Amino acid sequence: MADIKVDSAVSQDDLVIPLIDFSAFLSGDPSAKKQTANAVLKGFQNAGFIYLKNHGISPSTVSDIFSQSAKFFARPKEQKDTLAWYSPAANRGYTAQGREKLVVLEETGTEEEMRKIVPDLKESLEIGRDDEPETPNMWPSGDEEAKEFKKEMMTFFETCRSLYTEVMRAIALGMGLEESWFDGFTDAGDNTLRLLHYPGVSKSIFKRNDGQLQVRAGEHSDYGAITLLFQDARGGLQVRSPKGTFVNATPIENTIVVNAGDLLTRWSNDTIKSTLHRVVEPPPRPEDADKDEYPPRYSIAYFCNPNYVRMIEAIPGTYEAAGRKYDNVTSGDYLIQRLTATY
Repeated sequence: MADIKVDSAVSQDDLVIPLIDFSAFLSGDPSAKKQTANAVLKGFQNAGFIYLKNHGISPSTVSDIFSQSAKFFARPKEQKDTLAWYSPAANRGYTAQGREKLVVLEETGTEEEMRKIVPDLKESLEIGRDDEPETPNMWPSGDEEAKEFKKEMMTFFETCRSLYTEVMRAIALGMGLEESWFDGFTDAGDNTLRLLHYPGVSKSIFKRNDGQLQVRAGEHSDYGAITLLFQDARGGLQVRSPKGTFVNATPIENTIVVNAGDLLTRWSNDTIKSTLHRVVEPPPRPEDADKDEYPPRYSIAYFCNPNYVRMIEAIPGTYEAAGRKYDNVTSGDYLIQRLTATY
């Protein structure tokens, strides 16, 4: 079979994010599967980000979830506030605008001080496994829309979990491991489906005169193994390049942006990158030129984590020459530690 061609979704300032046709991994012959796995691994090693097309999740499914998300965030504030995020161990519930601060703190600044200066312009809802009574999901209730919302979100949760398993299988194959090597780390479903709403804001908010950059979501890296990110068409996601600049990760229709998280970097003994990214003022559009406000932006992130009880230690093949760079840690302990520092 001929070599598989891999296009670039982003290529600027030495940042090259590949656009990978994942159908060749899901249903291709062994040669196509291996080539695709190699491309996936290389993208994570070089950029920390990839775009996937033909990933097996239908456009209509994604459209329905975005619609359900918009309906949820349109609910009255007092109703959403009753569903509040309640603990790092659970990581479930509603987070009002300004509570979470995703920044790299200055040595001289406290988290509270940074929140006051540049509050993130977003609200979110975290949804986890729905079979843990000690850490329940916070579902809206009292109407038919609420029932439909829960049903569709949990179906989508499982759909994304299946794709997570396949991406980790691609990483394993790319690393020369058995394709199923990560399966025992991904089967519990200790993942988080996050709905994000960046409300419409005045353009003037982004034109600060105090030297601070106003962002919709601050510069950060993700905490877990990988993240599946579904963007709407508005844009605003930026990824840090090797030159230190932030480059637009422009939405491409019917693709998923997938990025490596800090726990995968640790797991891979630093052979895979977890790259800083942020959400900023959306790129200008001609149709918005005469408007005083930017419209809302929605995105959906599925944070994929190793099973919380599993010990994370360097993957075979990543440490034999350089030595192990990190102490062993359980997935759950690591993620709770990171979430505790965020909220």
